[in-house]
Amino acid sequence: MNVILNGAKRSEESLYRPETERFFAALRPVLERQRRNDTKPFQQSKRNVERLLVTGGEIMNSQARANDHIYLSVIAAAYNEADNLPQLLKEIADALAALGQKSEVIIVNDASVDATADVLQNLLGRYPQLRILTLRQRAGQTAALDAGLRSAEGRFIATLDADLQNDPADIPAMLDLIASGQCDMVNGWRAKRRDTWLRLLSTRIANGVENLLIGEEVHDSACGLKVFRRECIARVKLFGGMHRFLSSLVRMEGYRVMEMPVNHRPRVAGKAKYGVLNRVFKVLRDVFAVRWMKRRMLRYQPEEQQR
Repeated sequence: MNVILNGAKRSEESLYRPETERFFAALRPVLERQRRNDTKPFQQSKRNVERLLVTGGEIMNSQARANDHIYLSVIAAAYNEADNLPQLLKEIADALAALGQKSEVIIVNDASVDATADVLQNLLGRYPQLRILTLRQRAGQTAALDAGLRSAEGRFIATLDADLQNDPADIPAMLDLIASGQCDMVNGWRAKRRDTWLRLLSTRIANGVENLLIGEEVHDSACGLKVFRRECIARVKLFGGMHRFLSSLVRMEGYRVMEMPVNHRPRVAGKAKYGVLNRVFKVLRDVFAVRWMKRRMLRYQPEEQQR
């Protein structure tokens, strides 16, 4: 039994701690009676031993669940991306195969009105790691992303856009930065963007305003390609449009965030879901909200008095 307990990974202790406590709670009275040479009826001791065996089985089952835990969850929100999804799933599958770890892919269909639902249904049989979430009505990219984040089961989470402009092949290198202990989150930086000059200008303005008002030094906060530990978002509450500031919100929670240059590709199918002007004005509005949150955030380090 000690082998099971000591052999578990530290990050997985919470999966079986309740069973461990029940095990020792049942074991304690048996050992106490042995110490006192208690002569209570044999049947009582027999019931205690049976209870120990059952609890021990629960511990082993919990350990099996921990060993079967999903390593990485890849999430993409999709709205009218039927033409891009087959290639996207293929590229994600190729990237995950290189990891050699158990992973899952979550595509959140934001109530698309094209053939997205049918395409995803067909892909479901081809990719066993694929999970599909469908929103009953269109709720926007932040809501779709949040639905995926709250459903993810992986120790690490990767997000990317469904339009094929992000390259899933960058995910393993981003994950290596986190696994090596250099940071808790890696934010993609589209250093060589393949967009129109007007879109590039709007992004530069948005990033400049964000860095000025929030006090950040982020080159590309709106890049959809991000990889992070799942605990980074445990306390993060997203509101409409806040997916653009996810790296800032994670840093506000005390986690370490790095940027990594990533590949960026031109859109080859489908249409962009936002224009230049509405993007700039929404970012200007939301950046003041993030600034307020940063200034009003609770910061304290309690210490419990020792007996």
